[in-house]
Amino acid sequence: METHNHHEHTHHHDHDHDHDHQHHHGHGHHHHHGDGSRKSLTIAMVITGGVFVAELVGGFLTNSLALLSDAAHMFSDVAALAVSLIALWLTAKPATQKRTFGLKRAEVLAALFNALTLILVSLYIFWEAVQRFQHPPEVQSGLMLGVAIIGLAANLLSAWFLMRGGDHKHNLNVRGALLHVLGDALGSVGAIAAAVIMMLTDWYYADPIISVIIGVLVLLSSFRLLKETVSVLLEAVPPHLDALKIKQAMLGVARVEEVYDLHIWTVSSGFLSMSGHVVIDKDASSDDVLRALEAVLSRQFGLTHTTIQIERERRAPENGACQ
Repeated sequence: METHNHHEHTHHHDHDHDHDHQHHHGHGHHHHHGDGSRKSLTIAMVITGGVFVAELVGGFLTNSLALLSDAAHMFSDVAALAVSLIALWLTAKPATQKRTFGLKRAEVLAALFNALTLILVSLYIFWEAVQRFQHPPEVQSGLMLGVAIIGLAANLLSAWFLMRGGDHKHNLNVRGALLHVLGDALGSVGAIAAAVIMMLTDWYYADPIISVIIGVLVLLSSFRLLKETVSVLLEAVPPHLDALKIKQAMLGVARVEEVYDLHIWTVSSGFLSMSGHVVIDKDASSDDVLRALEAVLSRQFGLTHTTIQIERERRAPENGACQ
């Protein structure tokens, strides 16, 4: 028996040795990336990219490390916004016989590159700050203040576009981009504070001190991104899910006797997968149990891409099986 409908493919195989194996693949990838999200991300990327160039040029002209540090932070946001846009485009690419998941992991690899680059940038900021602590150079604080104010205004404008046009409450890509932009706004506030202190007091140590604070912000965000990315590449259970709770919920379905070899992993943002073996009562209907399991996994845990093998009795564990 083989039945097909829009969301699920169920294959039933009868074997001579009285094992009833049924593999169920439920598919429901819901990528809520509308035109509004794409437009908001593009506008935010253009604004942030313009400010990055302004702060980079302004940093060199004014000799301000704080501005250069904020420019580095801006660059990280341009990269993050670009990754979000690329993710929208790549997610739409169809799977092929060679790449059965399509190009969804490209987003994760780009995020890994982004995180490693950010770590190097923050280390450079720290090294440069140490040099400046020893010999603090004079900084053109007036021009620096003007550039930093432009940076702050642009960041707040980007944040407004993302909150207004993008679905930041439900779309992880837009929410991540919004957090990046708001983090940048903090960096600009830091640069403004350094400029004001130097204008009023000529205390040029303010520049490297603020730079180190911005560098720490960059380093923290990059470590968080690195941790999330490596977790995805290592096929770890998504942080918001609990494998034990999922197993218990599956065992709570009528006629289910055992659940084993359970795997839950992230393919890319918003695309979670689960596979597992389920032993059911010998008199139970495989189709009914499958439908009940799919409903529980989708409703309670948001797992819509599932592959479940139904068995009448437990099979010998394979190598690498998760008991």
